Amino acid sequence: MAAISSLRRLLTQKIRTPTGCLAYATHGNVVGQTEPKQPSFVGRHFLTLKDYNKREVEHLLWVAADLKTRIKTAEEKYKPLAGKTGALYFQKRSTRTRMSSEAGFSILGGHPLFLTDNDVHLGVNESMYDSAKVISRFVDFFLGRVYYHSDLEEFAEQASIPIINALSELYHPLQALADLQTLQENYGSLKGLTIAWVGDGNNIINSLMMAAPKFGINLKIATPKDYGLESFVIDDCKKITKEHGTDLHITTDPMEACENANVIVTDTWISMGQEEEKLARLKAFEGYQVNKKMTEVASSDWCFLHCLPRKPEEVDDEVFYSDRSLVWDEAENRKWTVMAVMLTLLKDHVLKTPKPRF
Repeated sequence: MAAISSLRRLLTQKIRTPTGCLAYATHGNVVGQTEPKQPSFVGRHFLTLKDYNKREVEHLLWVAADLKTRIKTAEEKYKPLAGKTGALYFQKRSTRTRMSSEAGFSILGGHPLFLTDNDVHLGVNESMYDSAKVISRFVDFFLGRVYYHSDLEEFAEQASIPIINALSELYHPLQALADLQTLQENYGSLKGLTIAWVGDGNNIINSLMMAAPKFGINLKIATPKDYGLESFVIDDCKKITKEHGTDLHITTDPMEACENANVIVTDTWISMGQEEEKLARLKAFEGYQVNKKMTEVASSDWCFLHCLPRKPEEVDDEVFYSDRSLVWDEAENRKWTVMAVMLTLLKDHVLKTPKPRF
């Protein structure tokens, strides 16, 4: 009985991983074994986190944490995707998305093919139907950073390989995964946190709305009038919050959103393709700069997130460069989370590190 008690204590103790991540070994998730009945994503598309339930998102985050620990500690040269090829298609320029996906796929042993509209014109000289059929014969997955989400959906309908959304005007699920991994590492658990969004009703908050409530995270969202959320996104989020017993509060007052929030998040006010709206947007977003006044009404353990690139009008230097700002960890975690997505869509992964506490 003493031996059994000791084993039970071992399997529920907190573990600080070599990368600084707070993880928990839990009964049934023994290091070196796969999670019992773990979900398999092989062959699935990754277009929006709306399509993934809590356990599935947890698994993706666990794989990301597992890869981060194993690769950063250089315990082994892990090349599970050797011989695989992926198409990385970018209609919009990028720093973090391109570098994280291209470097991450290479680290896993794969060969990335970076493509722009100068290389292929999806749906222009060749129909989307034909493009999907042809590209599926050449590569093992297709990652697209595009203007229109409908293009990814149409491509996915005809493709015989996994399609990954690396950003569309509606969703940016890879960023939401990185945000959740960063918060888990910082707080040790996601349950019970409150996220305050201050800014545009864009693809970043849309994706957080599809995932965060599943972990017991409450959302307080402040957007200027005429720059709010799509009604169908709100409706989808309300269903998720009802299912998981979390709160969704929508306002036009940034201070109201930040009150007692653990996490303050903002993003660019002017996305690519909106340059002509710059003056109108800057005027509409007056009073939305994240600053000390907002942090003073937040929870005492507040932190700040921004997916970058950052403009000074969105957040002042005092907050952005403070020790409460997690933006650099957040940026790094873009690599580990996209690696987790690419890996799990192509093959089942055997986990070797304890499951993080969610």
